[in-house]
Amino acid sequence: MNKLLRLLLLIALPTQLLAQAPRLDHLLYGVAYYDEYMPYDRLDQDVALMKAAGINVVRIAESTWSTLEPQEGVFDFTHVDRVLNAMHKAGISVIIGTPTYAVPTWLARKYPAVLATTPRGQNQYGPRQNMDITNPDFRRHAEAVIRALLGHVKNHPAIIGYQVDNETKAYNTAGPAVQALFVQHMQRKFPSLDALNKAYGLDYWSNRINSWADFPSTVGTINASLGSEFAAFQRQLVTDYLAWQAGLVREYKQPGQFITQNFDLGWRGYSFGIQPEVNHFAAAKALDVAGVDIYHPSQDQLTGAEIAFGGDLTRSMKNGQNYLVLETEAQGFPQWLPYPSQLRLQAFSHLASGANLVEYWHWSSIHNSAETYWKGVLSHDLQPNYVYEETKTIGRDFQRLSPQLVNLKKTNKVALLFSNEALTAEGWFSNGLDYNQVLRSFYDPLYKQNVGCDLVDPSSPDLNQYALLIVPMLYAAPASLLERLDQYVQQGGHLLVTYRSGFSDENVQVRHTTQPGLLSKACGVTYSEFTTPEKVGLTGEAYQAAPDANKVTTWMELLRPTTAQVLARYDHPVWGNYAAITENHYGKGLATYVGCHTSSDLVDKLVTDAVKKAGLWGADQQLSFPLITRAGLNQRGKAVHYYFNYAATPGSVRYPHAAGRELLAGTAVSQGQQLTLAPWGVLIVEEK
Repeated sequence: MNKLLRLLLLIALPTQLLAQAPRLDHLLYGVAYYDEYMPYDRLDQDVALMKAAGINVVRIAESTWSTLEPQEGVFDFTHVDRVLNAMHKAGISVIIGTPTYAVPTWLARKYPAVLATTPRGQNQYGPRQNMDITNPDFRRHAEAVIRALLGHVKNHPAIIGYQVDNETKAYNTAGPAVQALFVQHMQRKFPSLDALNKAYGLDYWSNRINSWADFPSTVGTINASLGSEFAAFQRQLVTDYLAWQAGLVREYKQPGQFITQNFDLGWRGYSFGIQPEVNHFAAAKALDVAGVDIYHPSQDQLTGAEIAFGGDLTRSMKNGQNYLVLETEAQGFPQWLPYPSQLRLQAFSHLASGANLVEYWHWSSIHNSAETYWKGVLSHDLQPNYVYEETKTIGRDFQRLSPQLVNLKKTNKVALLFSNEALTAEGWFSNGLDYNQVLRSFYDPLYKQNVGCDLVDPSSPDLNQYALLIVPMLYAAPASLLERLDQYVQQGGHLLVTYRSGFSDENVQVRHTTQPGLLSKACGVTYSEFTTPEKVGLTGEAYQAAPDANKVTTWMELLRPTTAQVLARYDHPVWGNYAAITENHYGKGLATYVGCHTSSDLVDKLVTDAVKKAGLWGADQQLSFPLITRAGLNQRGKAVHYYFNYAATPGSVRYPHAAGRELLAGTAVSQGQQLTLAPWGVLIVEEK
């Protein structure tokens, strides 16, 4: 175990230093493809259909360890070779996935400890992602299959890149071996047990640890500090594991080939918010290019918000670098079968956030097992359908417009700061609040008002590049981060920060100063009391809403202004003397503090007000959802404006920018011209 941990630490740094962004000269349009899953040999037919649809890349191999290595040390590359050769002959590129996220039966039988032990007990064989990613036998055999596969394919000319593992997480591995690693981690972090006990408040309920040999399992802990530290440790296991795999792949990959990973997001029946089990910004450092899986509602529930959020997050992982959408749905769940034109709308929406690849999970619909009713581009009959016919129009346009649309660069003046540490800590004391729900409640108005947004985390170095920084529910944060936020306002930024921010330190120990602690000076408020509101609204002209929307719910802080101006007070016979929302001029900047959880209508008003006060309300904000516009500079140095209609009825846009050309139709567009968007329609204007 000690040797393994030391190896991980040694591997992580050089792979990060070697990671470099690939420069693509054309858009990628692809599918995941499994020759192994097909009910009969139809490779040539599939290739022909892909070529006709403009598919120019497929991802293979990452789900089929048991086919690649049917018995320990016995390898069979038949399916990989067949697909590589057929794709290369057809001019279709290939991304190879390392096949490590679903273990074969022989591995579980011979080495049963590879199945992770979680708080619910040891995992059973069957599902994917049921293994302990730190287990030495798993690591040894994962390395063997990676080396065997990459050694076999490394010189194949079809390969453009590699994906390490798949939607990787620690899978809540928490058995004795992992607990032992965690104790070693804690010994490195704290110079003494006295320091640990004090930092985590372990005297409470006799949880004090007086000997390292007595260090208990975290599985049953009631201490949020210890539990949150273990969650951070599990995220670090993911970072180290992906760096380890990237280091192996880097030994084999050719110049010009890339290494990526398909990160997934927090899940609410679809991709929704920050992934609590992965530190995306840290894990992405070992990759050449960040990748993401984005799944979302369709039909009448299609809004594009999940596409935008996932794209903005993934683009931000590598400081604005273009990214790859390695999985999204073509049909997906039965309720997600897209209306005609929605597949095109979705594909170009990914590009508008900076994606260079749109890839479907997957090409065909599976005829058995867990994903039988998750449908691909082709349905179960494996014949062309209207979804396939729409992919053909996308593929043609991607190919034709690649010079204008590939490598889109975006520069935003608004950022939303998220924190894995705050997310985890908040989960211990949620009081009915949900971190990702609050995060999205502040992101979605930006999206709907066509305000470009980056995502930043505490590791992001330059906050001052943003005119507006929104910080929702930063429950746990070190003093250094709060001081950076204070300096951000002093130096001229507009900070919008919400309730429960700065409440505890990085060890989830509540600060014993008057809240909001180190944010009090910048925000010009203090409070000592908070409560759960009942029949509470807001008074104050700036934040009026319809009576049914003027509601404070779940959480309210009784704010006492020091230097701040009161923008809204509580509408309540007892709490009406306290401020609910304040604004404070501080240094060269402005800080808005929101002391309560409100309806989405009121959050929309808050965000709109903040954008306007930051001087960012412009021509694009004359439009609002369902008419969405996204913009950037293309590789030719020209501004590109995407217009999307997320509605089943036609829409109209008065084009406000410099004259240009609408790329899909090839028609000239003048400033001020009225443009019509079809239901679920797309227009793309490149300025001259």
